[in-house]
Amino acid sequence: MSRGVWVRFILVVGLLIGCVALAVNVKPNLGLDLRGGAQFIFEAEGTEQTPANAENVDKTLEVLRGRVDALGVAESTLARQGENRILVELPGVTNDEEAQRAEERIGSTAKLTIHEVIGTAQPDAKPAKKDNQVLPSDQGDTIEVGPTVIQGEEVTGASAQQPDNSVDWVVGIDFNGKGGDTWADITGKAACNPSGDPKRRIAIVLDGEVISSPEVNTDVGCNVGIRGGSTQITGNFTSTEAKDLAALIEGGALPLELKAISDRLVGPSLGAAAIDASIEAGIIGIALTGLFIIFVYRLVGFAATIALASYALLAYAMLVGLGSTLTLPGLAGFVLAIGMAIDANVLVFERAREEYVAYPSAGLRRALSVGFNKAWSAIIDSNVTTLLAAGLLFFLGSGPIKGFGVTLSIGVIASMISALIVARVLCDLAVSNKPVAAHPNVSGLSHLGTVRTWLDRKDPQLMKRRTTWLGLTAAALVVAIAGIVTQGLQLGVEFTGGRQLDYSVSKDISIDQARQAVADAGFPEAVVQTADTADFTVRTGEISNDEEQRIEQELAAVGGTVDKIDDQTIGASLGDQLRNNALIAFGVAFLAQLLYLAIRFKWTFGVSAVLAMAHDVILVVGLFAWLHKPIDGIFLAAAMTIVGLSVNDTVVVFDRIRERWWGSKPDDKFIDVANRAAVETIPRTVNTGLGSMFILAALVFLGGDSLQDFAIALLVGLIVGTYSSVIVATPLLTYFHEKWPMSRVKKEKVERAPEDSGAVV
Repeated sequence: MSRGVWVRFILVVGLLIGCVALAVNVKPNLGLDLRGGAQFIFEAEGTEQTPANAENVDKTLEVLRGRVDALGVAESTLARQGENRILVELPGVTNDEEAQRAEERIGSTAKLTIHEVIGTAQPDAKPAKKDNQVLPSDQGDTIEVGPTVIQGEEVTGASAQQPDNSVDWVVGIDFNGKGGDTWADITGKAACNPSGDPKRRIAIVLDGEVISSPEVNTDVGCNVGIRGGSTQITGNFTSTEAKDLAALIEGGALPLELKAISDRLVGPSLGAAAIDASIEAGIIGIALTGLFIIFVYRLVGFAATIALASYALLAYAMLVGLGSTLTLPGLAGFVLAIGMAIDANVLVFERAREEYVAYPSAGLRRALSVGFNKAWSAIIDSNVTTLLAAGLLFFLGSGPIKGFGVTLSIGVIASMISALIVARVLCDLAVSNKPVAAHPNVSGLSHLGTVRTWLDRKDPQLMKRRTTWLGLTAAALVVAIAGIVTQGLQLGVEFTGGRQLDYSVSKDISIDQARQAVADAGFPEAVVQTADTADFTVRTGEISNDEEQRIEQELAAVGGTVDKIDDQTIGASLGDQLRNNALIAFGVAFLAQLLYLAIRFKWTFGVSAVLAMAHDVILVVGLFAWLHKPIDGIFLAAAMTIVGLSVNDTVVVFDRIRERWWGSKPDDKFIDVANRAAVETIPRTVNTGLGSMFILAALVFLGGDSLQDFAIALLVGLIVGTYSSVIVATPLLTYFHEKWPMSRVKKEKVERAPEDSGAVV
């Protein structure tokens, strides 16, 4: 056994030890759908003078941070989305009253005011005059302030500054004409009091809290004040402190109104159950897939199974190391990527089998090395196309869907490391010893396999029936489209706007009883269905919390104790945007895949693959229409993943067609070459498909109700995508080739020496 194999083995062990250290020491960031809490999306509405652009919304965001901090919610999230929206997530806020109070406090328009200080006061003292206020100050004491003298709109700007030749930071404030005049008056009046007297201070108040109460400097004259329309607040500020105070003053001065366009309340039990169920499904899925791979590929299959177990560690370590957020569909993304890791190993092993059967005297190790080298192109192409779909989910999705895009990307990268590095080292170790070399049947690489041998003997002429396959495809599309047209799509509130409520009840009641209860509450038009995550889902237009309480009370009258599992409200404008983004995502996905395949192969290959992808997605959408299952953001993630899975399988077939065509004889017909290539890839397709189906079946039956529809969509998409590569994409390609043939010669890059040498390198 060579020294190089052991060196690579030691490096792999070091990599896995590092992953273990990350997994043990870094706590994962769980999305709101896994840990429970409240989520709000606010849309800022500006004025002609103060537009709701990114810069102004960022300033307002700093004001909201202070409000959220005041709520005492740990690990809260605040972030700007797009140009004028703000996302707020509050973990642990899981009841209606807390959520409503938080929404009202966070979403109220910021109010900045400036006051004269009347004097100090006891914390529980009443103000001397009706318009005065007694407030705790930023300096630790309690002060009484007079009526508002300067409104927020009279403040035109605030910034952190560092005067020339000074190491100290100050906060500069600018006023408009009226505000500047008033500032000069009140600072001149305050300057008439001795230093240290609280009456010499000016209070800046944001949302009823004193954020600064500086004393007027001693160089300011009595009844003269600070003129010029600007001032500076000093106070031994650090850079960060000055910037924070400036952000609060400027943000509070903005007249931006915040309108809640989406809110969601997630119960804590949903996430815990989903995590447990997904872990169970993942373990069982890996075990079943491992047993299957060992049965088919023996010793190298056993090595690949060990590498497969390392995939989970690699993916989790990458997740926590990057600080990514794990969401509910993200759990499924990790489990799904297990099938992708198996796909790479199957490609390698099938290629290695071909090589060993052709040149048995060269040995197992060489066959394995050639297998990795020949499979490299197909592995890269298939994984890049999946990463394209994942990237689009990240850039065009939102919330859990964006999280799914991240975790799917991490899963794909981890699966490639697992398959191409860890598995390669372990397989090298497995075949690089004399006992295995003496008994090659043990390796699993010494024969083509039962399925491939049978196919070689039968030599089925699939492409001669290409018209039949495309006719059956057209019939399936007609059925799917008929379902979409006649049954309609059950769009979730993410795409329609409105409110979706998921309830569990303690008594067994029928769907008709639940519908009647909701109608009795005053909402006969509401859509009431059985739910995956609870007993019933109720979808309505936008309703108030009081109206929601009526629904809950009527359900309790017939169903006993009512537990609200999920509560989500989406504004109509946001629903329109999410729906448009979904359509854009699919359009861009198809174009991106088409462009990539056109560059890597030929445009006819790209068009064939994209048409097959469209076929796969339409069939799954049609099935969901016939079954009256919801089309929501989670389904969007599944559909985009189907795009990746579909083109993944098609690329493998096309890669073999291209290779066979470039190596074909002049009198070989393209349709025969395509048929032979498709038949040769069937064992890989069957083995990979079965491996992935074990994973998805585990999610369907064990992954919990919250992931069931997601897994069903992926399972159907995998089945459809697997056969469409051979009976949709390949027949289409053969027809396109007759009109626009592909060159038989591989384009090689030729480097020429300088012209004066006359040599060609």
